[in-house]
Amino acid sequence: SSQIASFSHQPHQPPSTPASKEVWKKGGRMFSILLAVHLALLACTLVSSGAFEKIAVHDYDVFFLLTVMMLMVIIWIIFYLVGTSRCPDAILCKDSHAGPVWLRGGLILFAIFSLVMDVFKIGYYSSFYSCLSAIKIIYPIVQAIFVVVQTYFLWISAKDCVHVHLNVTRCGLMLTLTTNLAVWMSAVTDESVHKAHSKLKKNVTEEIFRWLLKAGMRSSSAEECNCNSQICQIFKNGYFWLYPFNIEYSLFASAMVYVMWKNVGRFIDHHSHHIHHLTFFVGIVLGLIILVSGLGVLILYEVQVNSSTESSKKSQALTMYYIFNIVCLGLMSLVCIGGSVIYRFDKRDMDRHKNPTRTLDVALLMGAALGQYAISYYSIVAIVASTPRDAISALNLTYALLMIAQHTFQNIFIIEGLHRQPPKEDHKHDSHQKDLYGLTFVNINAVSLRVPDSGSTLAPSTVSGTEAIHPSDLVRTLTAPKKMNWRRKFLREISMFLLLSNIILWIMPAFGARPQFDNDTELNFYGDSMWPAIVDICLPFGIFYRMHAVASLLEVYI
Repeated sequence: SSQIASFSHQPHQPPSTPASKEVWKKGGRMFSILLAVHLALLACTLVSSGAFEKIAVHDYDVFFLLTVMMLMVIIWIIFYLVGTSRCPDAILCKDSHAGPVWLRGGLILFAIFSLVMDVFKIGYYSSFYSCLSAIKIIYPIVQAIFVVVQTYFLWISAKDCVHVHLNVTRCGLMLTLTTNLAVWMSAVTDESVHKAHSKLKKNVTEEIFRWLLKAGMRSSSAEECNCNSQICQIFKNGYFWLYPFNIEYSLFASAMVYVMWKNVGRFIDHHSHHIHHLTFFVGIVLGLIILVSGLGVLILYEVQVNSSTESSKKSQALTMYYIFNIVCLGLMSLVCIGGSVIYRFDKRDMDRHKNPTRTLDVALLMGAALGQYAISYYSIVAIVASTPRDAISALNLTYALLMIAQHTFQNIFIIEGLHRQPPKEDHKHDSHQKDLYGLTFVNINAVSLRVPDSGSTLAPSTVSGTEAIHPSDLVRTLTAPKKMNWRRKFLREISMFLLLSNIILWIMPAFGARPQFDNDTELNFYGDSMWPAIVDICLPFGIFYRMHAVASLLEVYI
């Protein structure tokens, strides 16, 4: 404690001491939360206002705010890295649950695509820079630098439990979190307006179409700056196609920064962790079948819906899409139920230790699922209340019901796994049982020969340092781990199948397969303005849910 007090304004105290320091820690957290709330509200106000032409907030106002926020985060990250590197006692421990390699690897993958998107943006805005504000070109340049610096920062510091400059670190992390959320809001707004513009172009009046055109440009410069060249169109279409990767990058980074914020000033008791051996067969085969089939359905859906004007082709594409998703969601629901049943026979204790990573995982799973729940319930109401009902409506209703069921059962399955003790901690054997594991490679029949025919137990001198052991107890003890390994292997097979299935269910809506816009039932029931707004708001949460489910399955089972 004396060493910690020498470099920290907030010395650590054991749990038995008075709670005054804990109260001050909560006060520091509250101050950083208030800072984040005010910045988030300001960013949300500007982003939402900048999407409408009649409001006197232009897109370059939004870009200016986001640029300033990203520059502040870059400066703070440099300060953090330099400060912690110069102080040898700045990071006394690391959270082994935070920032696993696969999560950081996924962050790097999304960062690469985000950088490509920024290059496309720079090329697009540079095509007519003479009639645009300079901030539109500066913004993607700063965003590219921000992505590089933040990715490096999270790669090397995601596990840190910092013990210097606690309040400054908390405020800096909250600033980073808010900046990522603001960039996410801006990207979602741009992508939603662009999708609405491309999907509803044929179904709206000229006046609404003109409004969508202006909203898509987010400024009155749409009529002054025309993108007529082929290279300009490539840049424009390219960065809109890469928006899903940038959206997922911002959400991944926000989740990792939040865990770092929770770990500021934290001391961790390190526990041993079990290393799983990757012995998948059935789960990965079935998952690959679903993945490859889903990619084929996606390609056919895009070709028939977007390239063909015939209604029969559109109906065939919707039927194929719904049948595939019904089969996939049904299988996923069944395996999740099976995994939850297996947990009823799992003897591992529940992990009741404080774990900010697990708390965040549960909150994100439950919160992100609300987006898909909302879309499904809106679809159910529209289908039941609409007439006439055809085969596509029946498939759509089944799809909506299975979507609700699959999200529910999968959340239960994943959350159960998150709250279980690691497998290695599931050894509750007494002293003589622990010693028996040393006899794993001993011939059981040879041991039995040393037992009298009367069935009496071995004498204490027979096995040095152990109690009397009956052969049946020996056999039962040596065979018990095999049963546990079988159950855990089965859970890992289930998780591998769910992982690959969630990946294809993320890819399909992220890359354009959105039947909510192509099915006329909901569009006719709710109208041309309400239904697209519902989908644009809720669908990004559903897409993020799939990615976070993949992350949670990797963390718990694989």
